[in-house]
Amino acid sequence: DGTGFNAFAEAFPERFFDVGIAEEHAVGFSAGLARRGLKPVTTIYSTFLQRGYDQVVHDVCLQDLPVVFCLDRAGLVGEDGPTHHGVFDIAYLRHIPNLVFMAPATPAELQAMLEFALSLDKPVAIRYPKGSVRTNLLPKLPIQLGKAEILKSGTDVALLSIGSMADVALEAAEILAKKNVSATVINARFIKPLDEALLAEVFGTIKKVVTIEDGALEGGFGSAVLEFMERASIKDVKIRRFGIPDKFIEHGKRSELFAKYNLTPQAICDVIIGEIV
Repeated sequence: DGTGFNAFAEAFPERFFDVGIAEEHAVGFSAGLARRGLKPVTTIYSTFLQRGYDQVVHDVCLQDLPVVFCLDRAGLVGEDGPTHHGVFDIAYLRHIPNLVFMAPATPAELQAMLEFALSLDKPVAIRYPKGSVRTNLLPKLPIQLGKAEILKSGTDVALLSIGSMADVALEAAEILAKKNVSATVINARFIKPLDEALLAEVFGTIKKVVTIEDGALEGGFGSAVLEFMERASIKDVKIRRFGIPDKFIEHGKRSELFAKYNLTPQAICDVIIGEIV
């Protein structure tokens, strides 16, 4: 019920398997289906895929099997308590070989990413939040492996967002524009592989960069960008990362938690104005 698959289960009962709260089995079972030539879509809350980590590594990714993981409730979930925040998935998945990892900015982009994932013959994870985004943000399609999109072009600072944080980045850019700060906004789309060609191009002209994610900063999307900068020997770019600090996040409304942890457009702009520009 929580992942919204009721309608699918009713329409295609022979293609739907509910294993309950047995995430390890769900992943191992999906690997078995994939070994027999199927392309399973395995939908689990982000925070609870942690229980199936060993199976993700050894049963799926080590064998390079075409299992698509849909990570529901990624990021700050809200009023379900600290157990349900899906803030660790980027850190615990992006380092696994053979895995393609995406995050959509809009529902339309999620649909396109799912279709793209099923076209690949390899493990894929897609993380998406519980919440809403701008309805007027339309993605440029089709999805291409490892390709980001520029939502807005600017000259003073680059805002690199992942997933639904594109919404926050665009609003931040609007606030910055009123302060005469011109911002480029990038919807990264891919956590792995990163669009290194686009990042190199942006970092060649803009020397102040901000990463925005609704996941743990330790080992997260911003860390992936820093690792790219090290590989590419980029040393003249000033970078500031926004995300979830190294702690378990308490129960609370999403709006309250975003405000507390400086993930609102205004909070991000205040730091940019004070520290970067």
